[in-house]
Amino acid sequence: MKNVLIIADKEIKTYFTSPIAYLLMAIFGLIFGYFMFSATAFFVMRSMEMQMQGGSQPMNVNDFVIGPLLGNASVVGLFLIPMISMRLFAEEKRQGTMELLMTSPVRDYEIVLGKWLGAMFMYICVIGISLLNVAILFAYGKPDWHPIAAGYLGLILQGGCLLAIGTFISTTTRNQIIAGGATFAVCLLLWVLDWVSSYEQAAWAKVVAYCSVLTHFEPFSKGVIDSKDVIFYLTMIFLGLFLTARSMESLRWRS
Repeated sequence: MKNVLIIADKEIKTYFTSPIAYLLMAIFGLIFGYFMFSATAFFVMRSMEMQMQGGSQPMNVNDFVIGPLLGNASVVGLFLIPMISMRLFAEEKRQGTMELLMTSPVRDYEIVLGKWLGAMFMYICVIGISLLNVAILFAYGKPDWHPIAAGYLGLILQGGCLLAIGTFISTTTRNQIIAGGATFAVCLLLWVLDWVSSYEQAAWAKVVAYCSVLTHFEPFSKGVIDSKDVIFYLTMIFLGLFLTARSMESLRWRS
């Protein structure tokens, strides 16, 4: 475990000693801030309209603000995750340090897990910027924190799943742009797999739709934590990291 933490710490320092971390956090913060402003403005406008019409049932801030915001955050993450994962192994290959890393007294799974944890920390820092906006809601309102916690758990699990896939893809090339583009393509495909359920109800279509990361995130965005969704994400994380370890083993044989 010590080696895993050392590698993770190295990755984290690499992110924060370059403009990557600050650029990603600035991009996410700017976009999420705009989403926050739009969602709250719409919420206030609709609330005033309902009061003028004599509506007795107040609007739920979690349903009209938090849920859509977390859904939009997952979409933004879809674009930022390839930027986080693309350099993990591709940069090592480009700089010629991959051989040094593989000949060090560290097991493959420790390297893989350490790099993935470093990327996860970067991702959590990025989405953590949004907590500043959410804090405003608590300062001026009384939203239920349980759906918010469930939504952020979903964001973390979904991010871990896609980062594991991106980590594997990064081992297959020395070009960061190719790694990032391929990761985005695969993540986007996993995102839209559930579209097949809108025009096909056969058994194979249900299986394909079930593999969509969006299908398993929607319950989290509504404040529902279902064990099958948690198991799906954990399974995808394990699969991505397992394939990464096998890819590293292949590199050892070829070298």
